[in-house]
Amino acid sequence: MNAAQRNRHAALLKATGFEDSPALTIQSTDGEIPHGRELSFAWLSGTVMTGLTSVMLMGAALYVSFQGQDTFSTAYEALQLSRPKVEGPAATDMSAKTSRLRPVAATRSDVETIEASIRETVDGRDMIRNEPFTRIRATLATASTSLSDGIPDYDPVAILNATQPIAVAADAIDVNTNVYGAEVEGEVAVRLADMPMTFVPPRAISDQSAAEFVRGLIEATTSVVGGEPTLAYAALGPSVRDLGRLGDGSTIGGVAENVTVVPKTTAASEAGLGRSERFLTLRDAAALPDVLSKNGFSANQSALVIDALRNVLRGPNLPTKTRLRILYGPLSREATSLVPYRLSLYEPRADGTYNYQATVALTDTGQYVLGIEPDFVEFPAEDTEEINVANLPSVYRSIWETGRKHELDDATIERIIGMYAYDVDLTKKISAGDSIEILETKPDADGHSEPLYVALTLGATTRKFYRFGTDGGVVDFYDPDGETGKRFLTRRPVDGGGTLRSRFGYRIHPIFHTRRLHTGIDLAAPSGTPIYAAGDGVIKYYKWQSGYGNKVEIQHVNGYETGYGHMSRYVDGLGVGSRVRQGQLIGYVGSTGQSTGPHLHFEIKINGNFVDPLSVKLPKDNILAQQYKGEFARTMAQINDLMQRQAAPVTLAQAN
Repeated sequence: MNAAQRNRHAALLKATGFEDSPALTIQSTDGEIPHGRELSFAWLSGTVMTGLTSVMLMGAALYVSFQGQDTFSTAYEALQLSRPKVEGPAATDMSAKTSRLRPVAATRSDVETIEASIRETVDGRDMIRNEPFTRIRATLATASTSLSDGIPDYDPVAILNATQPIAVAADAIDVNTNVYGAEVEGEVAVRLADMPMTFVPPRAISDQSAAEFVRGLIEATTSVVGGEPTLAYAALGPSVRDLGRLGDGSTIGGVAENVTVVPKTTAASEAGLGRSERFLTLRDAAALPDVLSKNGFSANQSALVIDALRNVLRGPNLPTKTRLRILYGPLSREATSLVPYRLSLYEPRADGTYNYQATVALTDTGQYVLGIEPDFVEFPAEDTEEINVANLPSVYRSIWETGRKHELDDATIERIIGMYAYDVDLTKKISAGDSIEILETKPDADGHSEPLYVALTLGATTRKFYRFGTDGGVVDFYDPDGETGKRFLTRRPVDGGGTLRSRFGYRIHPIFHTRRLHTGIDLAAPSGTPIYAAGDGVIKYYKWQSGYGNKVEIQHVNGYETGYGHMSRYVDGLGVGSRVRQGQLIGYVGSTGQSTGPHLHFEIKINGNFVDPLSVKLPKDNILAQQYKGEFARTMAQINDLMQRQAAPVTLAQAN
């Protein structure tokens, strides 16, 4: 650049306001605003601190927004000073915004005592005495509360151990369901004697009455055409289109096998937990602590509620027909269970109306304090609960929640879960209206009861199991066909069940990006998670295989084979020809071979053909021997009779 160009450039800069000035200096007067080219470290640090403070305040506001308002402030609905009364029926005061009404489902929670005359042999004599049984009929819990806190994580292998047959000593008296045909008072001894040959029973029907009956029956079913008697057949039956319709108007249903049902959308099921409200009426007088514990209040929460109501209620017991209205919600977006936000009590009056008693609500500090009455709603005639799809628990957790609500011991709940672990996907969410029925013996001196019958209804399918003992003191649970719920192969043979990442069928390969058949399912789990044998068999392959990495193949009976791929390492002491049993450790989850992350590739082959491990119908592992079928049929009939009987006049407190 020559001199003329530099001068022209300088003139342009000066015309736009730029000029040559001295360098910046920090020699500014303390306490004064810096001028011109002066710098002040005090003013600079103040500006930086102001910016940092603003960032922290905005970050805190975002944190509150993401974590949920209920975590940081007391709910407005719980502690406001006044609430207008809504005229007529209104929706409950749910704060969570929604674009649709939540469905409301009727709930049932009946614990009844039934009595039957049981026949048994004592010291060679037949005795008949009254025996009480406990019958539970309840809808499955539609939300997780503190009742299911501390339950074991879903583990298929642990469930296998809980389904082993019950060993009963040969000389021990097993559960007796031999129902006698008539009702007796107290205990009655029965003595059997041969009927004398000279005994002739009196006639109940004379020969003349019998002849008239036959003559009338023939005349009613014949007609005369052209002088010849012919059968008068009934009108033609239903058409082909009515073939699937039963006599009562219902239609024949069935269970689809080897079918995978995919929901249209999973957005609602994957959302965080929301609020739901429960309405219930006590059928029997009950202590407030018992009612609270059976409705999701922990021991500490119950103590806080009782303390808050100490000066409001006349005593610790709630009278018959007391109404309760309980609002549930999560403590945070990451919560896996609901806690009671609010409890309102309504006392019955002599004229059939109800008097509002009190409301307690949860504050942000975890305390329960007195609140005001929530919006007016018409109490339903039956116990109901609002269904929030996001709150629906898995079948596994719902059975635990329902069992503990009805005071079943953990061992009994684990056995019930084990009955259905092979046919039911326990990790799937329940549907509103799913229910369970249980028949138990009366509690013994230690308070322990034995289950006799369990029926689980999921959707339109009901699966029943009956307790039955065979020779040698072996007791197990069988379905009406005399089969246990156990399969000789498990469908998810990894510790904890893993997370299903890819199903069986054609897909776009995650590495090669081409459409290929996925011959099994992928169960994601952390590296090192134990892998178990899906069933008894012999190892036929035990080494590296291209694409599968470290792989194991097990040959089972009747042409069944299972494969386990991408393992990080094998278990010492096993190899080709080793015999393994169901649930035995064979390796650990890894990401060897063509894999995008740690998971187990599990596959099943039948006669050399790949099948879907999750939907293929697997044979039962244990079937009742033919010699016991008659006795088992009688046991089923007796238990079914107990389930149909009316409850005894004295009933247990309802598990509301």
